[in-house]
This record gives sequence, structure tokens and C-alpha cells, in this order.
Amino acid sequence: MSETLLARTERPTDSARGFGWFLTIASTIAWLASVILVLERLELYANPNHVTSCDINPWVSCGAVMNQWQAALFGFPNPLIGIVGFAVVMTIGMCLVAGASLPRWFWIGLQIGITLAFAFIVWLWSQAVYEIRILCLYCMVVWAMTIPLFVLTTARNISHGFIGGGEKLQRFAREWAWVIALGLIVLVAATVVMEFAGVFFGG
Repeated sequence: MSETLLARTERPTDSARGFGWFLTIASTIAWLASVILVLERLELYANPNHVTSCDINPWVSCGAVMNQWQAALFGFPNPLIGIVGFAVVMTIGMCLVAGASLPRWFWIGLQIGITLAFAFIVWLWSQAVYEIRILCLYCMVVWAMTIPLFVLTTARNISHGFIGGGEKLQRFAREWAWVIALGLIVLVAATVVMEFAGVFFGG
């Protein structure tokens, strides 16, 4: 009996385990940054004069960013979303490392979640760089991890036929995923350098 499209399952392979390690490591780094941000936010609640660990100057200050409405878009600190979301991705990664076989619907669910996370950090990046004009170092760590998480997850789902795409698109996804991810990170870094050129280079 043939498997239905939604029930298709990927068998454990070295490639799947390698991707599991990537998910685990990247999401752990992002999770730790989110935890630090929440702890710093709690310190600010207890003591409004608290100086956060990444308050370097007026333009690089987690504390200053936390005082903006964008830092609590849904009525609670944004990093709480990261703590939950990255913990889920971390768990999925460890399952893959352990050799778990995940069905197509599971990968689609991961794709939806990681796409929403990517869209959210794009908005946060635009707000920090162009509206608030203050940088948060731990936030940027989260950006730097979410970008490859999104790109490589999308590329893998395409290359494995979980979200469609012909052979050419699948080959492109396999061969160019890391290039695209690194390119996006460089692009974000370039926007930061250009917008804060006076901070980095004086003048």
C-alpha cells in the first residue's frame, strides 16, 4: 500500500542526524540569548535603574530597547516567545540526532513555525535599525540563528519534496542553502553598519 503524501516519512540517515545537530545547536544558542533577555527584563522590572549586561553605549543597549513598545508586541516580553519556540526546535533537533523518523506533516508544522519566527525577526530588525535606532546584542544573536534556521529548514523541505518544487528547485535548494543563509546574514550586518556608521567609525 502506497503512503499518502501527508503520511510520507523520512527515514533516519546521516544527513537527517547532521541536520538535527544543526537545529539543536542553532536553537540552543538562540534559546540562551532569549533566556538572558528575559532575565534582564525581570531585573528591570525589579529595578528600573538596572544596567543590563549589554548596555554598552546609547546606541547599543538592550535596556533601552526593552523600554520600547516593540519589545513587548503581544503584551509580554518578546523573548518569552523565543524561549518556547526555540525549545521546540531544540527538541526536534535532538529527536533527529537520536534517529527519529518524522512524517511530512511534522516537517510542514516546523516550516510554518520557523517561517513565522523569521517574519517576526525581520520586523524586529526593521524596527531596531530604522525606527528605534538602538541595537540589542542578544537580539542580534537571535537574528543570526533564526536566519539559517529558516533558510536551511526551507531548503531541506524543498529538497526532500515535503513542500513541493521540481527537480531543479530541489537541486538549487540543496546547493545554495548555506550561500543564501550567509548572504542574508551579511546583508543584515551591512544594514547595521550603514545605519550606525557614525557609531562604528566616528564622525
